[in-house]
Amino acid sequence: MFQTARLPLASLIELCRSLRHYLGAGLTLRDVFRQQARKGPPPVRALAESISTDLEKGEALEDVLKKHRAGLPPLFVALASVGEQSGNLPEVFGELEKYFLLQQKLLRQFRSQITWPLFQYFVAILVIAAIPLLLGMFNSSFDPLGFGVSGTTGALLILAIGYGGFALVVLAVLAVPRMLKQKAMVDRVLLHVPLVGPCLEALALTRLCLALRLILETGMSVIQAVKLSFRATGNEAFIERTDAVTAALRRGNDLSESLAASGMLPQDFQYILANAEEAGTIPEVLHHQAEHYNDVARERLTLLTTGAGWAVWFLVACMLIFLILRLASSYLAALNQFSHF
Repeated sequence: MFQTARLPLASLIELCRSLRHYLGAGLTLRDVFRQQARKGPPPVRALAESISTDLEKGEALEDVLKKHRAGLPPLFVALASVGEQSGNLPEVFGELEKYFLLQQKLLRQFRSQITWPLFQYFVAILVIAAIPLLLGMFNSSFDPLGFGVSGTTGALLILAIGYGGFALVVLAVLAVPRMLKQKAMVDRVLLHVPLVGPCLEALALTRLCLALRLILETGMSVIQAVKLSFRATGNEAFIERTDAVTAALRRGNDLSESLAASGMLPQDFQYILANAEEAGTIPEVLHHQAEHYNDVARERLTLLTTGAGWAVWFLVACMLIFLILRLASSYLAALNQFSHF
């Protein structure tokens, strides 16, 4: 039976760390996964046991990991395949460990930023819902929020709008990306979204440079190297441009010119790569560019996380201001009616 649940981020980091360490020490893949099946994090053990069994049958790591795509991120599968074919699995798993550690850090940062505003929001909804409930207990027909209901019915309506609306937003955010089948189109659109787009571009370029450097050093054909490297980006907008790049290579174009044919690379990166190709230092330059884009991605991810935290603050503030204004409007209207008597 194949793994169906995605590995938790902490377990994924520990798996990458173990693979990096033990493969670097000379152990085989089978030995490492067998060890993880016995002593690894509990969520990893069943997956590691299954992978170890398949590896003992002589199957390639790429084919084995594809069977367990439901339990592993696509990036893990893609880069592990690159590492297997390039003979640099320890380095690849080291890069994956760093990437997932950054993801974990930013996720914790985002959660810490939204915890307080969300707490304020939920408490405020409770307080506002208590107003019509208390008025109903005193048999008052006063409708402070102007919704046309009061008492228990008014309190339940406010709770439904406040908490139900929040739940619908969360479900939409989680469900919509999974429901969209045109992932390449979605990734293309996201690349042009402020904050999000630059971040995704830097991540994709980091993986592209890392994978291309590792594969070119093995002597593999350039066309095959490009195919694997674009797949390793994990971004469908890049992946769908693979044919344009390989077609340019088959026409006899240089690597830098062919990569430029994808239309996905920044001008400065194209210029740097062209100079590197002329000087015969492509692997070294790709290594430098991978580190550069990794730093850029880290900065942009931090900015994106901070922006997302402020966005939550803004949405919470808007909803609370709306409810407070409704309350104030009803209160002033009641005062005006009272002053006419």
